[in-house]
Amino acid sequence: MAEVMRLPFWRVNVLTGVKGARVMEDYRECASLIRRAKRPLFVAGPRAIEYYLDGQLHMEYCLDVAKAMNMPICATAHSKKKMLELGTTPDSVYDIIEIINHLKDPDWRGVRKEGNHDLVIFSGLRCDLAERGLSTLKHFAPHLKTMAICRFSHPNANYAQPILSDEKWKVYWDDLVADLKGGAQPSS
Repeated sequence: MAEVMRLPFWRVNVLTGVKGARVMEDYRECASLIRRAKRPLFVAGPRAIEYYLDGQLHMEYCLDVAKAMNMPICATAHSKKKMLELGTTPDSVYDIIEIINHLKDPDWRGVRKEGNHDLVIFSGLRCDLAERGLSTLKHFAPHLKTMAICRFSHPNANYAQPILSDEKWKVYWDDLVADLKGGAQPSS
C-alpha cells in the first residue's frame, strides 16, 4: 500500500495555503532531486542526535547523505558537538532562525561563500519549528527549494517524505545513502 501524506498529529497551525509538499515515497526520487541541485545545503537539527534507527544514530545518516554529495552541513542548536565526535566538522553553525533568515536573502553568498543554495534539506528539527521555518522559506525565498527528510511529514516543504514507521524510515535512509554513494543495492 502506498504511503500518503496525512494531516500530522501536530496539526495545530499546519496550514499550507494552496501549495503543499510533493510527497517523495520513493528514495530514488529524493536522490535524483539531491543530485540535480547545484548548491545544496544540509541543515541538521538536535533531534538527529537523540534518535536511533536500529542502533544507528539519525545524525550518521544525515552526515552520510551530505558526505556522499560533498554538501555543506549546517549544525543547529547543540548538534555540532556530536558531529565533531563523529569526525565531521560542520561548514557552519547557526540557530535555525538565523539560517532561515540568511536563506531568505537571494544575495547571500551561502555557507561556503559560493553562492546561495538552491536546495535546502532539513532533518532532525523539532516539528513545529521546522514547519514555521519551512513556511517562511516557502513564502519568502522563491529562489530555493526545500526538502524535509523526516519520518513525520512536513507539508510546508517543497518535497517531503510521507509519515513512516521507524522500520520503513530506516530502509528509506539506507536506500537513499546507498544510492547517493553510487548504486549499492537497495535493502527494500
